Amino acid sequence: MSDTRRISFPPVVDAETRLLILGSLPGDASLKAAQYYAHPRNGFWPLIGGVLGEDLVSLTYEQRLARLLARGVGLWDVIASAERAGSLDAAIRSPEAADLRGLVAGLPQLRAIGFNGGLSARMGRRVLAPLNGVALIDLPSSSPAHVRPLVEKARAWAVLKSAFD
Repeated sequence: MSDTRRISFPPVVDAETRLLILGSLPGDASLKAAQYYAHPRNGFWPLIGGVLGEDLVSLTYEQRLARLLARGVGLWDVIASAERAGSLDAAIRSPEAADLRGLVAGLPQLRAIGFNGGLSARMGRRVLAPLNGVALIDLPSSSPAHVRPLVEKARAWAVLKSAFD
């Protein structure tokens, strides 16, 4: 099964990161494109754009990442690598956890961590909870496999705005 080992991307953060969004592990479309949330039906970019009050969807990937960093938003995944055929979290086997504690220790402005989906929340909370002064927020998955209207997801994701108060 070694040909199905998937490896996450490096974190997208800087010293000004106030909000960190943690997914589980990039899906096949993202890995092929070498971009976070590359699947065209994944709702991540409209959802985080709604939180920031910006249209990120119309930007190039590089512009999207630059806008996130400029607004104090970082991205990473709770899993550094895992065996997985396909893109579903349910297919993940033998996960190797990302060094979340190490990353968080280097983010002095961090105020909140949003877990994008159930697996991310379960694994991330196991490693990070409790985390003094940083809110841990469970979010509905932006994945198209998580069947729920985007408008409902957007209402849940709106709580992330508190990281900027």
